[in-house]
Amino acid sequence: MKIFKFFILFVVVSTFFSCIPNRDLIYLQDYGNKPEGIVINEFDAKPYRVQVNDILSINIKALDQKLVEMFNASTQQSQQPNTQTIYFSGYNVNQHGNIRIPVLGEINVLGFTLEEIRATIEKKLTDEYFTAEARIFVTVKLAGFNYTVNGEIASPGSKVLFQEKVTILEAIANSGDITITGNRKEVQILRKQPHGFEMYSLDLTDAEIVNSPNFYIQPNDYIIVKPLKQKSWGTGTTGTQSIATIITALSLVTTTILLLRN
Repeated sequence: MKIFKFFILFVVVSTFFSCIPNRDLIYLQDYGNKPEGIVINEFDAKPYRVQVNDILSINIKALDQKLVEMFNASTQQSQQPNTQTIYFSGYNVNQHGNIRIPVLGEINVLGFTLEEIRATIEKKLTDEYFTAEARIFVTVKLAGFNYTVNGEIASPGSKVLFQEKVTILEAIANSGDITITGNRKEVQILRKQPHGFEMYSLDLTDAEIVNSPNFYIQPNDYIIVKPLKQKSWGTGTTGTQSIATIITALSLVTTTILLLRN
């Protein structure tokens, strides 16, 4: 009888510690319980500064488009952008931080924001080739928002989104979501800065994460989703799986003992 009670107690305790509770799986907890809601301040995020190996999409327009055709790398526009067409038609930032624009030549863009690059190109065109009457209009964008996700994620690897801003939740969702054994309370972001790499840690189960300056990721971020301890224990991720594993192990031990006695 004592052995049976000990067995029941052992199963209950093992199940409690091995299965993954719901509080470790739900994003932005208590968000709906706040009467005033949570306002995301998009202006807290620092503007992205161009780095080496970035690819820029630059388009130059004027009142008379024929006057600026020679400055554009390609006049053929793809109806549906993809990584292959962008790679060949975009402006790659070389190891010296420069891009090469037809006629204008090399322009240093390393460490500049997209808005600063746009203003530089417009000023150079207006000062050296055109007048204000030409109505020069320049748009500068990153040729795709690149980031990489690794670890406990359904679809790891490098991803490209064609939008200007991406939240950490959008990046996770675009990669198939974090697996049940992934640690949502300690998602790490490895970010390259001009002075080196920086590491940030985010708790995606906390609703206040929307106010973090790192809620919006930056291009070329490397996102790491670490596993929960339950994965290394190997006892299962749910109560049913844990009980099944424990019963199997105990059955094996019991069978071994009976065989040794005989």
